[in-house]
Amino acid sequence: MVPHISLDQWRALIAVVEAGGYAQAAVVLHKTQSAVTYSVQKIESLLGVKAFEIQGRKAMLTPTGQMLYRRALALVGNAAELEKAAKNLSAGWEAEIGIAVEILFPRKVLIDSLARFGEESPQTRIEVIESVIGGTADALMGGLADLAISPHVPPGFLGNFLTRLNLIAVAHPDHPLHQFGRELTVRDLAAHRHVVVRDSGSKRDRRAVTIEVERRWTFGNLDTSIEAVSMGHGFAWYPEQHIHELLAAGRLKQLPLREGRVRSVDVQLILAEPDLAGPGVRRLAEIVGEEVAKQCPAAR
Repeated sequence: MVPHISLDQWRALIAVVEAGGYAQAAVVLHKTQSAVTYSVQKIESLLGVKAFEIQGRKAMLTPTGQMLYRRALALVGNAAELEKAAKNLSAGWEAEIGIAVEILFPRKVLIDSLARFGEESPQTRIEVIESVIGGTADALMGGLADLAISPHVPPGFLGNFLTRLNLIAVAHPDHPLHQFGRELTVRDLAAHRHVVVRDSGSKRDRRAVTIEVERRWTFGNLDTSIEAVSMGHGFAWYPEQHIHELLAAGRLKQLPLREGRVRSVDVQLILAEPDLAGPGVRRLAEIVGEEVAKQCPAAR
């Protein structure tokens, strides 16, 4: 079936809804009001439906109009993504790539991957979005990230397993939790300060990846969190790769927990648009996989 309604006509309908009327939509689209009105009327006449009804000075969607608006958003969005992908492919590798990376991921692996990619495509700009939990979903769904590295795969996306990271419970060697002389329980932890990193997502859950304690410090930066714990101000779970030097130097010591001494998370590599990903995005994803296989034993 050949469509009889153009993308410009669907854009007119969307503009009327989002601007709140025909006159306002005309300003947004830089068209005359009569041109916008004609576009919407053309949709209605071709489909034999009524998309709007006038209430006072505002054009209000009918139930059918609400369905058309939702479908039009998807149609126009898909068309824009297709054009973007075509431009990327025609121009060679992408001019810019966004990658959202969970802060748990080993930094050396990330930086080595970017360095290798930079040698192959020095003109491609890379924007790294360091995310925590929900921040990855925001970056993917907001169109800020072309690919993501995270244990959390948002609904509507698919991930490929990269590696398993071990998070170990630690505190400063002189912390009271190390003075019990026995295995620790959750009840022992509850009386002490838990140090966590804030979810960077817009809809963050304050209870995520934590335990119920009376005292808690929440930071927005992993390094600040680690520094606080290494100074004796609480306990936390950290990826072993991030703290191995502090463990070796005696500034941190693993807690002898009865349960939960080590937490494991499976890290996934997620492409925002697998079918539309350009050659640069695919090559960067390939390099990340190779560096993980080389540097992270758990990946093998």
